[in-house]
Amino acid sequence: MQSLTWLLASTCADSSASRGGPSRPCCATTGPAANIFTNLVDHANTAVPSALASLTKGGLNAATRSLAIEYAARGVRVNTVSPGIIRTPMHAEETHDTLAALHPVGRMGDIGDIVDAIAYLETAEFVTGETLHVDGGQSAGH
Repeated sequence: MQSLTWLLASTCADSSASRGGPSRPCCATTGPAANIFTNLVDHANTAVPSALASLTKGGLNAATRSLAIEYAARGVRVNTVSPGIIRTPMHAEETHDTLAALHPVGRMGDIGDIVDAIAYLETAEFVTGETLHVDGGQSAGH
């Protein structure tokens, strides 16, 4: 699976070459690409200041759609996974109940939830330019 970072770098290299600059050959011509970004882009929350994250990750969301169109004819699919709060060592055990309450389903996500989403996108050959929210309903509202 190609990363969105690789596609962005390749796009920049292709663009540079078209203007007479240096070029690097693109390695992949087909297959899936997945990006993972915060779901705060799709739903602001006064309890979680996130302007900078929304600015940068929102740009990646837009790039996902643009690259999906630009690379579709080459057989490259570009999609994004937008996780909610996932149970990892990043979150102290004592915060889990509070963090779980931020999701309409009442629990934090597990790493396996994200792995399953990426595995789906890798095999879903007719899906491109999409953002798959794996966020326990956060993007649907509260």
